[in-house]
Amino acid sequence: MSMAGLLTRANKVLINNVRRFPVVFTRATGSRVYDAEQKEYLDFLSGIAVQAVGHSHPRITAAIQQQAEKIIHVSNYFYLEEQIELAEKLATLSGLDRVFFCNSGAEANEAAIKLARKYGRQQLGGKYEIISAYDSFHGRTFGALAATGQPKYQESFRPLPAGFRYAPFNNLQAWEEAISERTCALLLELVQGEGGVNPISPDFLKGLAEICRQKQILLIFDEVQTGLGRTGKYFAWQHLGIKPDILTSAKALGEGVPIGAMLASEKIATAFQPGDHSTTVGGGGLAFSVGLEVLRIMEEENLPIRASHLGQELIALFQKWQNEIPIIKEVRGWGLLLALELSIPVQPIVLKCFERGLLINAVAPKAIRLLPALNIEQQDLEEGLRILKQVLMETAEE
Repeated sequence: MSMAGLLTRANKVLINNVRRFPVVFTRATGSRVYDAEQKEYLDFLSGIAVQAVGHSHPRITAAIQQQAEKIIHVSNYFYLEEQIELAEKLATLSGLDRVFFCNSGAEANEAAIKLARKYGRQQLGGKYEIISAYDSFHGRTFGALAATGQPKYQESFRPLPAGFRYAPFNNLQAWEEAISERTCALLLELVQGEGGVNPISPDFLKGLAEICRQKQILLIFDEVQTGLGRTGKYFAWQHLGIKPDILTSAKALGEGVPIGAMLASEKIATAFQPGDHSTTVGGGGLAFSVGLEVLRIMEEENLPIRASHLGQELIALFQKWQNEIPIIKEVRGWGLLLALELSIPVQPIVLKCFERGLLINAVAPKAIRLLPALNIEQQDLEEGLRILKQVLMETAEE
C-alpha cells in the first residue's frame, strides 16, 4: 500500500498522543531505515537511544530467533537461565548487587521509587520524600511522572502522588535547602536527556553524595538513557566515581525488545520482600537473550570506548562549526549523547533534515539532540553530518 494510504489508516485508529512524522517505516539495517516508498534515511536518533548497536543487527536477530524456539515466557514465579546470566552481567558492570527486571525505563524508575520508600519506612524512621531535578524526565507512569521536574508533562494529570520535591540541576545550595527530615532519596539523571542534554557538574554530584552520606539519604541514578555505553562508559556514574545505591536502566538493553532493570546494593535491595513488587513479564526470555547479546557485542567491539572517542571528535567538530554557523550557541553532552543549542527554534531544522533523509529530534525548543548508534559506520556518520551542516548553514543564511 502507498504511504498516503497507510497514513490514512493510521490516523483512523491510533490515538493522537504523539506528534509523529508523516512516514511509515518498513525496514531498517544498521543506521539506515527505509519507508514504505523505499526512501532511505540516516538514523541519528536510534529509537531515542534504543538501537545502540544499530537496526537489525544479525546477532540480535539470531538471538531472538534462537530464544523464540527455546522458551519465551514462564512468569516471575520461575527462573530462566538467561535471566540469571543477564542479572550477573549487569551486576558486574554496574557495581551493584541485585537486579529486578521489568518492561521499560518508567517501570524501572517506579520500582526504584517504591524500593526507596520501603527502605525509608523500614530503616530511616519513616522517611518517604524523594527530590529530583527541574527539567528531569523519569517516565510517564504516575510515580515516575511525579518525579519528573517538568510541569508541562504533569499539568493534565494532577493530582499526582505526593512526596516529591524538585531543585535546580547543578545547584548544590538549592538541594541542601530542599532536603528535609522527610527526605529518603535523591533521584538524578547524570545527563538530563529530555531536559536538553545537560551534563551533571562533578562538584555538584560530589557535594550531593557527601550530603547523602552524612544524612543517610539514598542516591538513585536514572541511567535509562545514559546507561550501556552511550556516554563512553557502561554507566555514566563511572565517569565520576560516585556509585549510587539504586540505578535504573532500559533502552539500549533490549534493542527495541521491551525490558528495564532496577539495580540496588545488597543492603537496600533486602527491603523488598516477596509480594512487595513484581511484574508479569519482567522482560521475558526474548529480552534477556537480547540483553546478553547486546552486552557481548559492546564488549567485543569496545563500543563504550568508541562512543567516548567519537563523542570527543564530534564535540570538537561542532565547536569548529560554531565559527562558521553563528546560530550554533553551545555544544554539550557526553559520548554519543550530544546536543547543539541554537539561537533559533529548531523544529524547522529537524523537519528539513527529515525531508533530506536524516532523523534527529528537538529535545528542547532550541536544542537538537543527536543519538547515533554506538557502532555507526564512518560513511553513514559523515553523510549525516553533511546533511545537518548544510541545513544549519542554509538556515543561518535565511
